Amino acid sequence: MAVHVADRPFVVAPDESPTQDVSPQGVGQVVKHDLVARQVAPPNFAMRLFDVAPGGATPYHQHPWEHEVFIVEGAGQLKTAAGAEPFAAGQAVYVPPDALHQFQNTGQERLKFICVIPNCGDC
Repeated sequence: MAVHVADRPFVVAPDESPTQDVSPQGVGQVVKHDLVARQVAPPNFAMRLFDVAPGGATPYHQHPWEHEVFIVEGAGQLKTAAGAEPFAAGQAVYVPPDALHQFQNTGQERLKFICVIPNCGDC
């Protein structure tokens, strides 16, 4: 794995970045790739790639920061306290601070999405 630092440009692939299984319902259902995150200490934002198996979902949770999300592959729905809204590849999703939310893969293929959040330490 190449070593990157945030004070100069670099290119990174998901398989070169730190990964973490964040599956609430079983190993391998939801994998998070920290593309540009704590490992390189970017000054403002962190970028992650989530890979969700068919039928899988991220935890239903909330936190004090917003999400900007771009759906790269697959289809699913955003579950919130107000209900669920479908999304598909090529669409963007916004989740405001403190909103309960969950990304669910409702399709037959893997769901992949880019998530950008503030780089605030525990985000």
